[in-house]
Formats: sequence, C-alpha cells, structure tokens
Amino acid sequence: MKKGLSLILLVLLFSCKSKSVAVQEVQPVKRLNSEIIIEKHYNNKNDFSTLYIKSNARFANDKQTQNVTAEIKIEKDKQILVSIRFLGITMAKALITPTAVQYYEKINGSYFEGDFSSLSQWLGTDLDFAKIQNLLLGEAIDNLKNGKYADSLADQTYRLDDLSNGNTKKTFFLDAISYLVTKQQITQTAEDRMIQVAYSGVKTYKEAILPSNVIINTYQKKGKSEISLGYTTVTFNEELSFPYSVPNGYKKILIK
Repeated sequence: MKKGLSLILLVLLFSCKSKSVAVQEVQPVKRLNSEIIIEKHYNNKNDFSTLYIKSNARFANDKQTQNVTAEIKIEKDKQILVSIRFLGITMAKALITPTAVQYYEKINGSYFEGDFSSLSQWLGTDLDFAKIQNLLLGEAIDNLKNGKYADSLADQTYRLDDLSNGNTKKTFFLDAISYLVTKQQITQTAEDRMIQVAYSGVKTYKEAILPSNVIINTYQKKGKSEISLGYTTVTFNEELSFPYSVPNGYKKILIK
C-alpha cells in the first residue's frame, strides 16, 4: 500500500558584505469571524477543467526513503491519475474516482481495487475523492461552509478549530492576507493518529492559485511517514488521457 501510494524541499542566501536592506512592512490584519474568513478563502480563484502536475516526490517512513517522480492528472471532480516513476520507469499507478480507488505497483507485482476505506485507514483520516482533490490543490480538505469553527488570529495566520463533537479534531490555518490554507491537521485521539498537511511556495496562475510544495505527515501507533511533493510543471485545460490497466500476472491484494 505504501509503495503503491507513494504519490508521492528544497536555499538560504547569505551575504557577508554589509548592505542596506529594504525592510518590507508587514501589512496589518484584523480579527475576522470564521464566516468571513471562510467566504474569503473560497473567493480565491479555482476555475479549470483539467490540471497536469509533474512533481518531484519523496516518501519516507521509519524503514525507508524513496525519491521518485510523480505525474498527477486531474479531471476536476471526476478522476485523478497518479503515476510514480523511477528513472523513467513506471513503478506504480493509481486511479481515483468519486466511487473507487485502484492502484498497482511493480515491485511486488500486485494491485488493489476497492473503495476509500483502506486509504483512509492508511492515512489516518476519513477520505473521499473531494478531500484528496482538495489536498492536492492546497484547499481545505473539508468544505468549510458546512462546519462551525472557533476562530483566532496569531502571527498573520487565522486558525479555525472545528467545533463538531466527536473523536476527530480538525484545525485549519489560513494566511491572513491571502486566505489560502497554509496548514491543516486532523487528529483522532482514541486511535492515537494524526495527519498534517502543510503548503508553501504559492503561485498564481490565470486559472487557479496553487502551492508549489505539499508536505503530508502521518502519525500513528505503528509509526510515522512523510510524503513531500514539489510541483515542477503545472498546466491547465489541456486534453488529458487517463490510461489505467493492470499488467498481466499481477496479484490482487486485500488491505486490512
């Protein structure tokens, strides 16, 4: 599962010479309530039909580290195809739709077909197609309009804490100027697990605003893992193909 879903930064400039440094004035921000913060978050442009992303990807856990190339194709709200390559060779591929998750990986010659429950268990939070798409786009994993939140402001960042009762605690951090998500985390205390997603290097395109770097950290009793994505190529609204077929001879696996 980990290898098959390895969808999965990078220079400090220093000069010893004395120079006059232009100090950028920090734009003051004011405390807003959660409803206004959420409204401004969704005012950020995100208007496209297809999206192609080429990314450097790094997967690390307590046992191994893998550096690969990830190609991500998104047909908005319909399907996501992730191809993992090493030295130009496709090592794994995953096709995600609103109803199913499919993937295969070359090293063990295995494949999986099923729903989102196994992927949710692996990452430590309930997932569906929309949440995975939002995660890759740098948007709030949940639809914030459907929840109630306690809001606070610190260090030019708005913090929204989900007020829903239950075992799952969700926190969203948004930049106080752009209202873009800088970090989001979901904690399940009873299961002793958490997923945290952080974004940086925001770039503005005609069609959307996207992060350049996505770091996904998961913490569970069995260990922790990190997936780092560095977007190197981004194009919108091209005609994309989504080829997916399991090679002959691969064995179907069950994820417990």
